[in-house]
Amino acid sequence: MKFRVKRFQELTTEELYKILRLRAEVFVVEQDCVYQDIDNKDQKALHVIGEKNGDIIAYTRIFDKGHYFDVPSIGRVLVSEKERKYGYGHDLIKESILAIEAHFGNKKVKISAQTYLEKFYKSHGFKKIGKEYLEDGIPHITMII
Repeated sequence: MKFRVKRFQELTTEELYKILRLRAEVFVVEQDCVYQDIDNKDQKALHVIGEKNGDIIAYTRIFDKGHYFDVPSIGRVLVSEKERKYGYGHDLIKESILAIEAHFGNKKVKISAQTYLEKFYKSHGFKKIGKEYLEDGIPHITMII
């Protein structure tokens, strides 16, 4: 898999369409969660895109401090369902953290993680802070490195 990092303005119309479609497939359809994905934050984010054989199969959006949290953050973390068996989620998180370091000069990262993924994020150095909460009807926890 090959990773690229792009500002919103650098995304082609086709790339944006593929990203939004994949986000809808995972977060709305697969997780059966009706929520407002188009939140006017994409324009402030850097987009970490994982491609395999010309298809976008992995994605996160990252923010500098002050745009989402008081420290840089990673959100909308996803890997296409058919590609998860290859462990690409680990590559995606590593690339997202590297992108935060490269673009924002910061190693501290805060996320709002779905609770069932706590062990996954702990394997990348994240630690849980605070209590579990509901976000769009799904249990989440705040984690930080």
